[in-house]
Amino acid sequence: MRWKDWDLNLKVRLFGEFLINVLFWMFFPFMAIYFSNHFGKELAGALLIISQLIAVFANLIGGYCADKYGRKKMMVFAAFGQGAAFVVFAFANSPWLESPMLSFISFSALGIFGSFYWPASHAMVADVVPAKHRTEVFAVFYTAINISVVIGPILGGIFFFEYRFALLLASALASFLLTILILKLIRETAPTIIGETSVEVKERRKWYTAIKEQLRDYRVIINDRAFLFFIIGGIFVAQAFMQMDLLLAVYMSEQVPAQQLFSIGNWTVEATGEKAFGWIIAENGLLVALLTVFISRWMSKYYERNVFVISAFLYGTSMLIFGHTTSLWIIAIGMLVFTMGELMVVGIQESFISKLAPEHMRGQYFAAGSLRFTIGRTIAPIAIPLTSWVGFQWTFNILFLLTLLSAGMYMLTFKLVAARDKKT
Repeated sequence: MRWKDWDLNLKVRLFGEFLINVLFWMFFPFMAIYFSNHFGKELAGALLIISQLIAVFANLIGGYCADKYGRKKMMVFAAFGQGAAFVVFAFANSPWLESPMLSFISFSALGIFGSFYWPASHAMVADVVPAKHRTEVFAVFYTAINISVVIGPILGGIFFFEYRFALLLASALASFLLTILILKLIRETAPTIIGETSVEVKERRKWYTAIKEQLRDYRVIINDRAFLFFIIGGIFVAQAFMQMDLLLAVYMSEQVPAQQLFSIGNWTVEATGEKAFGWIIAENGLLVALLTVFISRWMSKYYERNVFVISAFLYGTSMLIFGHTTSLWIIAIGMLVFTMGELMVVGIQESFISKLAPEHMRGQYFAAGSLRFTIGRTIAPIAIPLTSWVGFQWTFNILFLLTLLSAGMYMLTFKLVAARDKKT
């Protein structure tokens, strides 16, 4: 699908969301450091868990709101809400006020509005793009996100610590700009809003009905042991890959000293662990942007069980590397190992779920499959206070052990799948 054939809705969103994502990645990776510095590790971990729980709840009704009220209306509401949250966030880090608690409230509000924005945004792609081109269009948006992951953390390493007020104010202005662009240039695309009928909208489900239906879908994991072990394995390994913006950020801020990276003649490059963290995150984004397609095609040639198990082991190995060095170059090697573990399963996770699911229950299986990330993301901040109880090194060791448990769960999954296939 050529650029000139793209719907105006997609072009406007691609520009606006890229700008928002760059600004988002200029502050988001550093929030664990910010909260730990101001609240201490125990309270910071608890607050991050609360923030994730609030976002999870909002996410449960995000798709429902996009269907009932329309994609455009929800995107305008969410973008404006994010802008307002950024204004409060900026004020809480301004020359006139420094309020970590108000910053936390603003940060949580950003998560809520994001949970309302993205379901509507993704649904709009499905509304305006023919099925045969959707993968291609989603890939372009995915690439744009990963480019922002490369640019944002590098700039954030400079601006978040030195010019936080200006950065957050710029984020607010960008959110308001996106609101105006959506309001003026984007049309509504939800079929049920623009005149087509559906039984679902005629019934006008309540928001709590939508939540009940999604929770009912999750019960499918109880009846399928192979799928249950797959979910548990995903939750275990999530404790490792969710640490990129949590434990690793705090570790590099507190434990990695300033050091010289290289020198050419009289020109030397030095960095503190705090600022180099942005470069490490950018390394992940760059590798993902460059290697996703290649690694996905390569992994499709191998037995899925081996891919999942090796991926979990690579995540665990990266945890050991991070936790047993303060050298920025070795940490960069650890991030390479981490990213390889990530990329190995990018292309096969969803296809494997579709193989496990009976054809008439695929929607339920995909909904339940998201629990790997929902529960994993909610539990992951516990690693931050854990460092106060057992130290950084043992925290990384525990994460390594969890990835081994994940590998064991994946092996059980495929053992049960093989036994089930023999019966049929």
